[in-house]
Amino acid sequence: MIGKEKAKPVGDLQEQLAILRRKVARIDKKYAEGTRTPAAPVDNRPSRYFIEQWMSGEVVETPFGQHFETERLYERHRRHGSMDISNLLELPEDLLGALSGEEAKPSPVGRWAFLDTETTGLAGGTGTYAFLVGVGRICPDGFRVRQFFMRDYGEEPSLLWALARHLEEFDVLITYNGKTYDQPLLETRYRMARARPPFDRLAHLDLLHGARRLWKLRLDSCRLVDLENQILGVEREGDLPGEMIPYVYFEYLRTQQAFRVVPIFHHNAVDILTTACLTGIVPFAFREPGSARFAHGSELVGLARWFLKAERKEQALELMRRAVAMGLPDDLLFRTLWDTASLERKLGNEPAALAIWTDLASGRNPYRVTALEALAKYYEHRERNYAMALETIRSARALADSEELQRRQERLERRLAKPRAGRLL
Repeated sequence: MIGKEKAKPVGDLQEQLAILRRKVARIDKKYAEGTRTPAAPVDNRPSRYFIEQWMSGEVVETPFGQHFETERLYERHRRHGSMDISNLLELPEDLLGALSGEEAKPSPVGRWAFLDTETTGLAGGTGTYAFLVGVGRICPDGFRVRQFFMRDYGEEPSLLWALARHLEEFDVLITYNGKTYDQPLLETRYRMARARPPFDRLAHLDLLHGARRLWKLRLDSCRLVDLENQILGVEREGDLPGEMIPYVYFEYLRTQQAFRVVPIFHHNAVDILTTACLTGIVPFAFREPGSARFAHGSELVGLARWFLKAERKEQALELMRRAVAMGLPDDLLFRTLWDTASLERKLGNEPAALAIWTDLASGRNPYRVTALEALAKYYEHRERNYAMALETIRSARALADSEELQRRQERLERRLAKPRAGRLL
């Protein structure tokens, strides 16, 4: 019993109700006080500092302030699609020379830096920041990626200082589209911070150009994520699209909720690992084209065009022959046959060129008229067979007439109309 009240006349209903209300109020107060939980301690630190609670890493102190760094290891026994990470350790020191135009001198693989940035915009310019910079390296236990992160704009000088110190450990910089985007952007940030960019002493190999040579004739896109899927066989799940990364970072700055940027770290690390794995594929094709394994003839054609541009005609011709033998789609086949015939003629193998021109001239294809004209020139200048040359030109004009073909026909007709001088006995 909670207490006693002085008895009242039974008929006084209002007074009894008042007594009941007071009893109920005392009971409510008792149980309310008994179940009260102590208030949680208040942490007044801004939530941007909680990034170290979401990821392994540390806040790094430098002469220019603070920033956050984290490192992750992809163990050597793991695979990234079709590539064994342990294979990276076996890459030859002189692998990068041919593709880089001999800019990258032989160097131990542990001194190759694989770099990628995540930025506040895709257009570049002085208003674009690299808020996350990842640097991967090949090491005895696998592949390590160190990431430098600025938790707000004020931490940029600290990040840039630490990145420059870290890059002192390397001889070669390897990127994907880094010559066009990542390096110029970082150089701008260093200059804005009144600091010297650390890239002058590093040879720079941009894999994008070699990858395009190999695969642009086969694939619709040579974006890094597409090569990762089509060449390495990696299917990313739950990955943050690159175009969304600036918006996610801005949202992090606005809300100060660090968990929002965790997927960006993963995206950056996988991009760097993919770049490293492609380094185990792309430069080999340019270094040893004869022994490189290709799944499609179009890859051989792309490589042949690179050798042709470098005035290495014999190697280009051999690759084109291999590509035709391997099989090509019709549109690429006809262009490759035409280029092969041109190379055969330049290298003095006119019978081989004549055979290809004859094949192209005998069927419907974009080079049929051009092949007929090439045959006409051959008959006129090499065999002095003006009748055959004229017949060939007429066949070409029947398919697609032009002033040049008309002039050639008229000249041949005049030649044939001239009486031949008799031979003296």
